[in-house]
Amino acid sequence: MNLTSNQQYFIGLMSGTSTDGVDGALILFEQELTPRIISFESIAMPAELRETFLQLNHAGDNEIEKSYLAANHLADLYAQCCLQLLHSADLKANQITAIGAHGQTVRHRPDLGFTVQLNAPARLAELTGIDVIADFRSRDIAAGGQGAPFAPLLHQALFADPQKTRVVLNLGGIANITLLRPNAPLLGFDTGPANALMDGWISHHQGLSFDKDGAWGASGKVIPSLLNRLLDEPYFQQAAPKSTGRDLFNMSWLKKHLQAEQLSHLLSSQTQSTGKPTNGKGVSTSDVMATLRALTSRSVAQSIQRYSSHVDEVIVCGGGSKNKALMAELTQLMQCDVKPIEAYGLDSQAVEALAFAWLAKACVERKPLGFPSVTGSSHPSIAGAIYPSK
Repeated sequence: MNLTSNQQYFIGLMSGTSTDGVDGALILFEQELTPRIISFESIAMPAELRETFLQLNHAGDNEIEKSYLAANHLADLYAQCCLQLLHSADLKANQITAIGAHGQTVRHRPDLGFTVQLNAPARLAELTGIDVIADFRSRDIAAGGQGAPFAPLLHQALFADPQKTRVVLNLGGIANITLLRPNAPLLGFDTGPANALMDGWISHHQGLSFDKDGAWGASGKVIPSLLNRLLDEPYFQQAAPKSTGRDLFNMSWLKKHLQAEQLSHLLSSQTQSTGKPTNGKGVSTSDVMATLRALTSRSVAQSIQRYSSHVDEVIVCGGGSKNKALMAELTQLMQCDVKPIEAYGLDSQAVEALAFAWLAKACVERKPLGFPSVTGSSHPSIAGAIYPSK
């Protein structure tokens, strides 16, 4: 395909908080037109690498070596994904302007002035022969911001409507929202956990990476006292801008609350096969799953309603959009249309990868992005560092 001067290809790569795999999207940008997804690929995260990333969310032995080896392994997966994208689109490396590679977040502490996304962008540039843009979050944190979320700027470009109040909700490992209100500043922040705790719970009890269609959680009943205890987490009352991750919402956090509710027996592997209680406490592991789902839906709805009394549409992307029970709960709580992003012509799994292709383009063009209203930074800044391939 011959490109005009107003057309450019970029690749966006994302491996999110869920640590379930690498998503890649090859995007065509044409002036002011909506970016077009030319090809999309997803590669499952190897179990050993996923476990390493989860371990690196906490202090441990030999962290530096483990981190660099994991980053190299991730870069190899990124390169594989890029080659598959090029093959699917019948394109060559020299036709791609740049790759936007987010890396794998293992620590996110903007309160302490740092964030860590494991990545090996120089290795990726060497393997692909394409310039790589990485380290998107550090510049915003240096300017006093949260360094996240970044997707709201893309959401604004794609979905802002002069007549409607829309929310774009991403249900990845962590949930984040973009609030698009007519004649009002852009607002976006992390609301709390989405799939991270649910995925961890089903992995612990059934050895599965996620609850397909939300079926296991739908078989249980919400435990009101546990839900109220979880919702008492101070993060939920904290005002935006704010961001979070596995540093806070992890299985140790859940275990602490289960123990406080005298439900620690449900951590036992004895409940694996049936999900039923084994000691007469009257609740099951599937009830905990239902409660974690309710934690996501309630914290999302409360976050939206805190900043907007009326919402016309909620547009949902990320893996959680496939959880039927979660989508039904959100519809009930929001009392408006709650639809997967596919209803608007995009693939929910590809949106975050698209966002990092969009950010890479902005970096290449040295375009400062207006993060202050979203991240709380003192001024707009150019996100990303460039690793040339030649």
